[in-house]
Amino acid sequence: MRFGMMLPSFSFARDYATVARLRDIATRGEAMGLEGLWCAEHLLTARGLYGTAWLSPLETLAFAAGCTSQIKVGTCILIPPIRNPVFLAKEIASLHMLSGGRYELGIGVGWDAREFAAAGVKLSERGGRTDEILDIFAKLWTGEEVTHHGRYYNFERVTIDPPLPTRPRLWVAGGSKIKTDLSPDPETIAPTVLERICRRADGWIARAAGSNESVIADWAQITRRLDEIGRPRGSITFAHVNMTHVVPTDDEAVALKIQRPLIERVMGTHRSFEHLRTCYMLGTPAQIRARIAELAEAGLEYLMLSPLGYDLDQLDLWEAEILRHFRDG
Repeated sequence: MRFGMMLPSFSFARDYATVARLRDIATRGEAMGLEGLWCAEHLLTARGLYGTAWLSPLETLAFAAGCTSQIKVGTCILIPPIRNPVFLAKEIASLHMLSGGRYELGIGVGWDAREFAAAGVKLSERGGRTDEILDIFAKLWTGEEVTHHGRYYNFERVTIDPPLPTRPRLWVAGGSKIKTDLSPDPETIAPTVLERICRRADGWIARAAGSNESVIADWAQITRRLDEIGRPRGSITFAHVNMTHVVPTDDEAVALKIQRPLIERVMGTHRSFEHLRTCYMLGTPAQIRARIAELAEAGLEYLMLSPLGYDLDQLDLWEAEILRHFRDG
């Protein structure tokens, strides 16, 4: 099992000193031997579903890359359809070059109608725009002059310099979720998302809005589709992103009492706590390890964990209570 960390780039931090702790968190993650530092993207706080927004991901990753030297940096996830594809291609190329080729592109189509309204984009166009943007990236990153006339984007004779020696690895996120009226996404993995994963992605990032059972069922569906199209199962990495806060106790009630206000600060209180417990990795260390082990048995290769705050001591507890158990195994 390989591990990465989603940086706690929460926008609920209101002072420079707290946000500056991301430097120590990034360098500690690299020293621990984590494989990657990842950033979420939520332009706005989705009132009714989350309790916070996140700092802008590419800028945060540029900061993290400047603090480190070897660890990968990636978006988990970036939402391309709310952005101009030419400008975004340039920003990604710049980050990839500045980080020494360490950037990995994790994308999703997004879901928050308010974000799309702010960007002047129809939510119904998100999938088509995402696929067209991926095609545009492939052309622009060659450094050649590109003219593009597509369904959503048109431009003449554009060149992005410098050309990329290597392209960022592509991760596609998506999957099933527990039913809620707060998000328009279906409960099961959408056929268009399934095709994007199976035909385009180097890795799949299973979302954290479901359960262990739904993540495992999604992976089974993905592998069946890979078999149908003749793509080797080993050509795509099975990853999962989730949130946790380790409390060193065998008492579930004690652990949950500490974890509840922390997860609700990030996720809000509009979903029940039982709903949040089903989605996120809460409980005692033994319970968290059991949940990870179940996913690993189903084929999970890479787990991206997010702390629920800026507490550096959490990383020591991750090492003691989670990581060493799976690395030793």
